Amino acid sequence: MTAYWLEHAAVDGVVRDSVRVEIEDGLFTAVEVGAEQAGADRLAGLTIPGLANCHSHAFHRALRGRTQRERGTFWTWREQMYAVAGRLDPDSYYDLARATYREMLAAGFTSVGEFHYLHHGPDGTPYSDANAMGLALVEAARDAGIRIALLDTCYLAAGIGREPEGVQRRFTDGDAGAWAARTSDLCRGVTPSREHGVSAGGSDSSAGAVDVVVGAAIHSVRAVPRDQMHFVAEWADRHQAPLHVHVSEQLSENVTCLEAYGETPTGVLEDAGVLGPRTTAVHATHLTDADVRMLGETRTHVCFCPTTERDLADGIGPSRLLHEAGARLTLGTDSHAVIDAFEEMRAVELDERLSSQERGQWSAAELLEAASSKGHRSLGFDGAGRIAVGAPADLVTLDVRSPRTAGTGSGVETAVFAASAADVVHVVAQGKVVVERGDHRDIGVALDRAVHRIWED
Repeated sequence: MTAYWLEHAAVDGVVRDSVRVEIEDGLFTAVEVGAEQAGADRLAGLTIPGLANCHSHAFHRALRGRTQRERGTFWTWREQMYAVAGRLDPDSYYDLARATYREMLAAGFTSVGEFHYLHHGPDGTPYSDANAMGLALVEAARDAGIRIALLDTCYLAAGIGREPEGVQRRFTDGDAGAWAARTSDLCRGVTPSREHGVSAGGSDSSAGAVDVVVGAAIHSVRAVPRDQMHFVAEWADRHQAPLHVHVSEQLSENVTCLEAYGETPTGVLEDAGVLGPRTTAVHATHLTDADVRMLGETRTHVCFCPTTERDLADGIGPSRLLHEAGARLTLGTDSHAVIDAFEEMRAVELDERLSSQERGQWSAAELLEAASSKGHRSLGFDGAGRIAVGAPADLVTLDVRSPRTAGTGSGVETAVFAASAADVVHVVAQGKVVVERGDHRDIGVALDRAVHRIWED
């Protein structure tokens, strides 16, 4: 048993003082407010639940600082992204992902949803193990100490009615049936660790807390033909797995979809049976009133990635309208132009202020819930993201006397509207200490090495 005494802690969305927690087998076994410190390790500062990064492309981390060198567009950015995608193999992907996941942990993320479509060799030929790239991501996450929902992505076309081109050939399995067969093999290939289980695909989830979920993804209406989508949705239903999909990130996606199908991307997904409580629509930026209603009525999650959406000039999505319609907000860092959980949280509110010209669209407590418990639920890690008995034991402690946080009151607002990733001084994930003060430089060295390896090979 491990015990911590938390100077200030967010419990059920409210900051309490002098909170003692006890941890066994990676789970909270006791949470006591107003407790004495005796026999417990002190964590000074503000401690919040572990946060969920619900949309990640780990290999995009190699693009930071490079795609900003020219003015460009989303599409010129995509060409640079494809250049990185063509260089990776299972070994270099492991190195980059492990370093990136360590950066996420240092930013307060204790779970990641990896939207994974980099499946095969550079020319499209499968590796001897067709899931070598996905398994490299699982190994990287486990070695870093972060939970991973590996969202294996069906990607079949370069655009509506167009065959895969260039590096896209390594993304495709040919059709959704072949994708489903390979993803089922992936489920069987991810073995439980000594301490944790695996969820989805019939895998064993009885060995303590789950640290790996195998889920599904439809890349977009551009990349998966309408008549193939239901196969992916049925696989996710059969395995009770999370299902994620890029939706209306760019206006051009909507125009192309309307021309081809006579419906918006959200409408196409609804007709294919994709939307629902286990589904997450990523971005959901350019929506009609009918789209918002469909996403809300189906209780679909919507994952906003504000730092990427502004980096790529995608636009500002209607987060509050979606929430009021019944959709559930989660957050991700997507292209990793920035990996900062606190920046993503406050950006939702600040972007709404710019769009509506009104303050107070989202409370700090609502945004913290989106980044923690709601985010974990969308990835299949039910119960995570809370400091509560029976929940997975994740703790993220912030320095409340840094230049950013000093004098802010040490409330939930400190975390959401004042703190940055640089203020994270201690992280416990699944009951283990994974980040301590002073680790950031080592993480930076590993990232520098991994990124340079890709560009210099």
